[in-house]
Amino acid sequence: MARAKQQLAKRAEKAANQSGDKVVATNRRARHDYDILETYECGLVLQGSEVKSLREGQAVLTDSFARVEGGELWLIGIHIPPWRFSHGFGSHDPDRRRKLLAHRSEIRDMKIELDRQPVTLIPLKLYFKEGRAKVELGLAKGRKTHDKRHAIAERDAKRDMDRARKSTSRFL
Repeated sequence: MARAKQQLAKRAEKAANQSGDKVVATNRRARHDYDILETYECGLVLQGSEVKSLREGQAVLTDSFARVEGGELWLIGIHIPPWRFSHGFGSHDPDRRRKLLAHRSEIRDMKIELDRQPVTLIPLKLYFKEGRAKVELGLAKGRKTHDKRHAIAERDAKRDMDRARKSTSRFL
């Protein structure tokens, strides 16, 4: 009886650990090259070997983007390498287009914004949430070189102010 309770406790602990978000890949370059205006969370349609490859933490988001085509949302340019144990029939094309799952109203809003102003949809983060693969998309506007320098200068100034505030609050 005690052993059964221990096993149940282990299963409950494992389920609690799995319910947290597991980040697979982030696009750190996107926040440097673009101003993120709005973010969306979308589901991702995957094949079995792609899921197993993602669970191992393998994915490359650089140079990828999303596009609205025919009322559907597609992720283009993401690279998910084949799972090491899948060969031939069980493997997948690592660079194929992947369909994104979002509410129809969100897709319509994205399409309106994409048509209205010069913005693009960039994947910011790929992660698992409650066992399902999710992508955080950012509606992004490109930065010019001088804007990037200005953003870096602002970030450094903010960091210096926070350091100074922290050091003075220690003595008070």
